[in-house]
Amino acid sequence: MRKIILMMSVSLDGFFEGPDRELDWHLVDDELHDHFNEQLGAMSAFLSGRVTHELMAEAWPTADKDPSSTRPMVEFARIWRDMPKIVFSRSLEKADWNTAVLRNVDPEQIRELKARPGGDMALGGADLAATFMREDLVDEYRLYVHPVVIGRGRPLFRPSDSRAELRLIETRAFGNGVVLLRYLRPERSAA
Repeated sequence: MRKIILMMSVSLDGFFEGPDRELDWHLVDDELHDHFNEQLGAMSAFLSGRVTHELMAEAWPTADKDPSSTRPMVEFARIWRDMPKIVFSRSLEKADWNTAVLRNVDPEQIRELKARPGGDMALGGADLAATFMREDLVDEYRLYVHPVVIGRGRPLFRPSDSRAELRLIETRAFGNGVVLLRYLRPERSAA
């Protein structure tokens, strides 16, 4: 069964974006971007909410044509364009770039999606992630902790009455100080 993998960058103090949605504190150099490309290029689909999808759709469809784009950015533009995408939105009528629009997160529909053949699926966007976590649909967490304290912003993990026990399966430090913390849900930790 394929997994749903939450991949998010967070500040050391747990925020995924600043108070005005800024991401300028993300330290994405070529080494980290190459890692993202390797990981995301192996996925079978990107799952995101409307805001995340629209941000991605603004930047990536033509980034490989921009002369200021780095080699990893050019590579990611191709990965993003070609990858099947599912955007969850109640307001978006349609989306381009190989994207299907679903109105709600239906846990049974997501479990059926996970049971299909293919690679794992990358989950992005904190609001959508909160819904997937509440419905116990996240199989793996890949948190990229950036060596910066931003003080205020939107936390990745919201207050909740549920508790998720996780098992650390990998850590990796990148040259720019970003640290990957990779966790599995124990009941999903088959080799």
